[in-house]
Amino acid sequence: QELLSEHGFHFQLLEDFQALENLPVASRQIVTGQIRRGFRLPSPGLAVVTEEEIFGEKIRPRLRRERMGELIQDLSDLSEGDPVVHLDHGIGLYRGLISLAVQALGEWDYLRLRERPRIREDCLVLEYRDGDKLYLPVHRLNLIQKYRGPDEAAPVLDKLGGEAWEKTKQKVRRALLEMAEELLEIHAARQVFPGHAYSPPGHEFREFEAGFEYEETPDQLQAIEDVLEDLQQARPMDRLVCGDVGYGKTEVAIRAAFKVAMEGRQVAVLVPTTILAQQHFQTFSRRLQPYPIEIRVLSRFRTAKEQKETLRELKSGKVDIVIGTHRLLSKDVEFHDLGLAVVDEEHRFGVADKEKLKKLKKTVDVLTLTATPIPRTLNLSLLGLRDLSIMDTPPADRQAIHTELARFDPQLIREAVLREFRRQGQVFYVLNRVQEIESMAGFLRRLIPEARLAFAHGQMHERSLEKVMREFVEKKYDLLVTTAIIESGLDIPSANTMLVHRADQFGLAQLYQLRGRIGRSKERGYAYFLIPGPGLITPEAAKRLKALKEFTELGSGFRLAGHDLQIRGAGNILGRQQSGHLARVGFELFSQLLNEAIQKLKGEEVLPEIEPELKLQVPAYLPESYIPSAKERLSWYKRFSMVKEESEIKDLREELLDRYGPRPEEVENLAQVMAIKALLKKVRALGVEYNGQMIGLNLGAEARVDPDRVLALVHSAAKRFRLTPDHRLYARHAFSEPAALFAEVKQLLNQIAPVR
Repeated sequence: QELLSEHGFHFQLLEDFQALENLPVASRQIVTGQIRRGFRLPSPGLAVVTEEEIFGEKIRPRLRRERMGELIQDLSDLSEGDPVVHLDHGIGLYRGLISLAVQALGEWDYLRLRERPRIREDCLVLEYRDGDKLYLPVHRLNLIQKYRGPDEAAPVLDKLGGEAWEKTKQKVRRALLEMAEELLEIHAARQVFPGHAYSPPGHEFREFEAGFEYEETPDQLQAIEDVLEDLQQARPMDRLVCGDVGYGKTEVAIRAAFKVAMEGRQVAVLVPTTILAQQHFQTFSRRLQPYPIEIRVLSRFRTAKEQKETLRELKSGKVDIVIGTHRLLSKDVEFHDLGLAVVDEEHRFGVADKEKLKKLKKTVDVLTLTATPIPRTLNLSLLGLRDLSIMDTPPADRQAIHTELARFDPQLIREAVLREFRRQGQVFYVLNRVQEIESMAGFLRRLIPEARLAFAHGQMHERSLEKVMREFVEKKYDLLVTTAIIESGLDIPSANTMLVHRADQFGLAQLYQLRGRIGRSKERGYAYFLIPGPGLITPEAAKRLKALKEFTELGSGFRLAGHDLQIRGAGNILGRQQSGHLARVGFELFSQLLNEAIQKLKGEEVLPEIEPELKLQVPAYLPESYIPSAKERLSWYKRFSMVKEESEIKDLREELLDRYGPRPEEVENLAQVMAIKALLKKVRALGVEYNGQMIGLNLGAEARVDPDRVLALVHSAAKRFRLTPDHRLYARHAFSEPAALFAEVKQLLNQIAPVR
């Protein structure tokens, strides 16, 4: 209306087309609706022009996310005493970052060398079993990963120089190879079975899309695009869509269901609980209401007569979409023409149900939804075995949750609850012990008599628990006293305050997960972590709470706990045995080994990682005077050590300049040394050293260099170059400036690299 009035066109706003009947012929109106193309009706003198015809069609970008995976490469959250994984030596403890004056000894077997100067080098100190220590130069920091396992228990430390670590890696490799083989067999079977190829989305589908009341997130658009592409293939779809509640997974499923139902085939939506079935039924019905699509729900909240009627109509084809629990997998459920099965939270179904689903996947398009977070690194591995779409962008109007760590105080509790009630909201009060629930419910009834209170926990009879949860969703209660079982899949937009009793008894990841249950609507969420006074909690809990307090203030710790939670999610999806392997080698190495197993099975070349030695006799480090924080220096060292291309070094140098000011010589040297390391890795050379008079390149037998170019270089200046039988290339040259040395080494490497 505003935009058009700016151009001299004045319009009235109308709710719907019916209101047009009473208006004069020459009037201009704006009507809300879902039409994409205009039309003209001469007899009533009506011309309809759509928004898209005036402003152009909304461009939906093809969002191919760069699937680098968020390997948790940032070590800025590494504290002294934290477990780390060294790829060659196993699990040890990080004991800090120190500076050593190092006299690098080269492997010059035919030169009498002068005394070498001592060069400052920053090293990580790692402690292994029996107190053995390893000093790791920062240029080799890519060998280090922060240990993250599927639970909060401390891992077993390895023995430095022992054989156990290598055996462990081999054992995990074998197990992953078996798992990958099994997954690939399923994947191959799906390629063989012919599926139904649906038509590309047309005018009707785009009109349905336009009826979605929210702005899609980029992740959501990508997931929808992925699903639509799968449906157009002549093979059965098996896609897993991961995303937290409220991130829009249901809309992805609804669009797939709409596409399938409008082409005359049936859709089954399988959910783990009857409450979820009811919630999905309401959402699907509301969204599909304008279309000729019959939707039914099959659960024990329906009478036997209603269930029989639904089964009859499913068989005859009258029902297009059915939503239900594992009841849908029963033998008496027959479909007229099942095209799509949507499975919500597959890992919560029993073994027998999972077997039935496995058979289903061979012939029917299957879309699985899960709120269990999965790390992107794992997707990298599972892509190609199982199609995956990740939705981890929150909706645009989602607000950050206000988190407070507070002493248990009845006055604070009452105020927090009443504040939520004043905005017509609902409250969770979470405890860790089932036996305390009833007494706490009594205490809260006395403290807040105006509350309509109910309690729920895992030891209740299933029907009673479902009844309470359903009535809470229906707002019959406004305060729910419960344990950590709060239904992960339930979407309760009006519940936006949570109080956690004795937060010191919960793990960080658990608190993160609990906190994620609130703040899902446009309202701001409030989380209160209640703790007892000092002296009443264990030292471990005090340490955890100290961390929790820091995290609450900075917001970073919950990101951290989120990573831990994702790793648990990975354990859930991979099963118990793989979860054990994940615990033994840590998450990052586990992902790496899984990737290798998949590459091997696909017949791709898997080359062992080369870790070149660099002994260039130049001071290359980040001075404390430049970056005072040891944690920040560690984080930068890690970033430099992961560089694969020289262009990445340029970006890091610019970022350093922007954040810390002009770079001192030692920092420039570090950048150049890391650029040389990237070049060495590219040609798979084992190292480079410089002794003040000569450069020595250790090529090794496997280096990817051009032998003809190496020989041509040696013959071009026999006095200057020398090649030894053990694949070492020496170049006689003395340099007064590090910059000239770096340029010479780079030139040498480029001269012998294969011509592309």
